[in-house]
Amino acid sequence: MSAAVSGRIVVVTAVHAPSAVFLADAHKSLCEQELPAGWEWHWVIQEDGRTDAVAPHVPDDDRVTFRQGRPGGPGVARTMALAHADGDYVKILDADDQLGPGALARDLAALEADPAIGWATSRALDLLPDGSTAGFPGDPAPGPIERGSVLDRWKANAFRAQVHPATLFVRRDLLLALGGWMALPASEDTGLLLALNSVSRGWFSAEVGLLYRKWEGQATGQASHIDPTEREARMAVVEARARALADVRWGYTAPSGTPDAF
Repeated sequence: MSAAVSGRIVVVTAVHAPSAVFLADAHKSLCEQELPAGWEWHWVIQEDGRTDAVAPHVPDDDRVTFRQGRPGGPGVARTMALAHADGDYVKILDADDQLGPGALARDLAALEADPAIGWATSRALDLLPDGSTAGFPGDPAPGPIERGSVLDRWKANAFRAQVHPATLFVRRDLLLALGGWMALPASEDTGLLLALNSVSRGWFSAEVGLLYRKWEGQATGQASHIDPTEREARMAVVEARARALADVRWGYTAPSGTPDAF
C-alpha cells in the first residue's frame, strides 16, 4: 500500500464460468464508486474451479487480483479469496451483481464512525433481464441493526431475512474470527449474516447499494437450491450456529473500541 493510501476495501467475488460474462458490469459499478481521500479498493476475483472460461472476462486493471482453486461452491471460493484480502474491510460482490452508486462510501462511513458496528448492509433491487429493477417491502429502518434481530425476523418469516446477505460489508478481522463463509452447498451467505448478527450490531442503509441480477443461470434459481429436504437441513444448521454464537455471549468490537457490555 502506498504512503498516500490510508485504507483499503477488499471486494471479494466468487465466479464460475456461466457468470463470468457479467464481470464487466460489476467492474464498471466498482469504477464508479467514490471513496474518501486516502481510501482505495482492491477487487479479488476467485474462480470456483480451474477452467479457461473465466480469465478472458477478468478486467485488465491493476486493482484486480484473479485466482483459481478447486471447486467447492461460492462460500469456499470467497473464503479462499481472503488469503488475498489485504485491507481492513471486506465487501461482498457476486459476479453477476452490481454495486449501487455510493455503496462503498456509505458502508465505510457507518463502520468508521462506530467501532461497535461490525458489518453493514443496504437496500437491494432485483435487476431483471429486461434491464428494469424491482424492489420489495420489508426493509428495516435505516441505522443500527441490533444483535439478534435478524435471526428473530428470519425465523418468523419463513427463513427470509430483512436485509440481503449479498450486500454485506464487514470488518475483515470479524469475518476471519467467524471462519469466513459457512461450509454449506448454498445459503452460506445467510449463515454468515446470521452469525454476524449474533456477535455484533450491524447497520442498514436505505439507499440502493446493490442491483441483484435475476437470470436463468443463477445458482438460487436451480432446482437443487429449493430441494425441501436439503433446504430444511441448511436452515437448521444456520440457525443452530447463530444461536450457539449468541449463547457464547462473545461480543465483537473493533480493537480501538470498548468491548460490549452484557
